[in-house]
Amino acid sequence: MCDYKKIVESQKDFFNSNATKDIKFRKEQLRKFLQVLKANEEKMYDAIYADFRKSSYETYETELAILYAEIKHSVKKVRSWSRPKRVAANLANLPGSSFIMPEPLGTSLVIGAWNYPFLLSMQPVVSAIAAGNTVIMKPSELAMNTSNVMAKMINDNFDSHFFHVIEGGVEETTALLMEPFDKIFYTGNPNVGKIIMRAASEHLTPVTLELGGKSPAIITKGANLKMTATRIVWGKFLNGGQTCVAPDYLLVEKGMKEPLIDAIKKRIKKVHGDDPQQSEAFVRIINPRHFKRLTALLDEKKIIVGGETDEKDLYIAPTLMDNVTWDDDVMQEEIFGPILPVLEYENIEDAIAQIKERPKPLALYLFTNSKSIEKKVFREVSFGGGALNDTIMHLANPNLPFGGVGNSGMGNYHGKFGFDTFSHKKAILKKATWFEPWVKYPPFTEGKLKILKKLL
Repeated sequence: MCDYKKIVESQKDFFNSNATKDIKFRKEQLRKFLQVLKANEEKMYDAIYADFRKSSYETYETELAILYAEIKHSVKKVRSWSRPKRVAANLANLPGSSFIMPEPLGTSLVIGAWNYPFLLSMQPVVSAIAAGNTVIMKPSELAMNTSNVMAKMINDNFDSHFFHVIEGGVEETTALLMEPFDKIFYTGNPNVGKIIMRAASEHLTPVTLELGGKSPAIITKGANLKMTATRIVWGKFLNGGQTCVAPDYLLVEKGMKEPLIDAIKKRIKKVHGDDPQQSEAFVRIINPRHFKRLTALLDEKKIIVGGETDEKDLYIAPTLMDNVTWDDDVMQEEIFGPILPVLEYENIEDAIAQIKERPKPLALYLFTNSKSIEKKVFREVSFGGGALNDTIMHLANPNLPFGGVGNSGMGNYHGKFGFDTFSHKKAILKKATWFEPWVKYPPFTEGKLKILKKLL
């Protein structure tokens, strides 16, 4: 086991040298990061395939393209993000001016997730570097081949006092959490999120938690069935269903269920063929433990599409389950796999009530042509982020914050929001020296009090 304390202390020393506060330095490191990633692109494809059986096309589409865009966006915007912002001065502080100055928090720890191991480990790093922090990154040990590639390409190209990858599992993460970081960013599940938060409290370290939850897709009468099925099948079965913002279950208005299920069946067949196990676009489950967890959720009496499994291949077919209730096992936790339960509702008030009775989801998707329903759902239901008539794509816009609420997380990132997450907003007041309001000082009189009340 490496000396974590020594690495953290070296990063703190480097941060205190003020090198990372230079905008030119940040841009140079971000450009270097992009160059290193592109130089190792083939190795990343091979690693992802070894861990997930995921094609190079899908790896580029769902991980590298977004990561590259995030780096380029940050290089372009970091100077403007970093400038002090002038704000209005109140009467009590005249003559003077007020500013908000973004400053980096310091030494940050980024703990990545296994399901999109490059994107969910490295995208927060982009924000941390843009904001002027040093970074220690701990990738998930579950995607072992990907973790190995990340560690080698980062540690071979960056100084450990600025950016370093530490591999390992629970033991290594626990040891890291004992160190006094200035910021911790974690992507994963709520149970581990609570452990991270408890550990951070020992040093009063601010945390951002990107967690998960059961994200609903609501389908109303009048929705475009063909497009709804197309986008649900893509969003649900992307990465073998192992996506934190995948639609976890469908809430379908009565009268729409049968035609929607028929459209989804057709779409699955069109995308993955008669045997999805042979489809180049269908990813495998990450490991035997998750395979067993998922197969335990299957109820043969309720499966209407799919249900086939192959433990040796870690394969679970794209599966639909009908006549599901909230008491079924599949509705007790986030599925995180290629199983899609279908539930019905009577009216939109009923659907909203069912969602609000449960922990706040990371995402919500609404398929409707009704402006009134759109307004009602987005106004009344609390969730991290979502989309109208689409799934997942909201996270591809760097101008939108990505993050959860309540049980699905706290804080957000992407673009400027990521920069802010890794920054402290320092308040600065600049006062002129040619005048001083004498009412501030003793002796206190009734006349001064009257003036003070008017000023304040």
